[in-house]
Amino acid sequence: MSRKFDDFLQEQLQDPEIRKEYEALQPEHTVIQAMIDARKKSGMTQKELAEITGIAQGDISKLERGSANPSIRTLQRLAKGMGMILKIEFTPEQVSVVK
Repeated sequence: MSRKFDDFLQEQLQDPEIRKEYEALQPEHTVIQAMIDARKKSGMTQKELAEITGIAQGDISKLERGSANPSIRTLQRLAKGMGMILKIEFTPEQVSVVK
């Protein structure tokens, strides 16, 4: 994310209603961002990843835009294509302490 977007996001999250809605989206956003970060870290384009995995580049694009919901099997194929393993974990929710 760019610095300007981060600043804008932090400003918007001051509104409790916006923060609540944003936090409800976080699991989906986290998976999408992790997938994009992993692909970039591997130095691959969507096209290159598509060629290795056999998953259409258009489908990878849809996943990265949040327009499609991947199965665990698809995420595993993508991870393997990037030379990575898929790790899914459950972690406790963070509770904000208001003083």
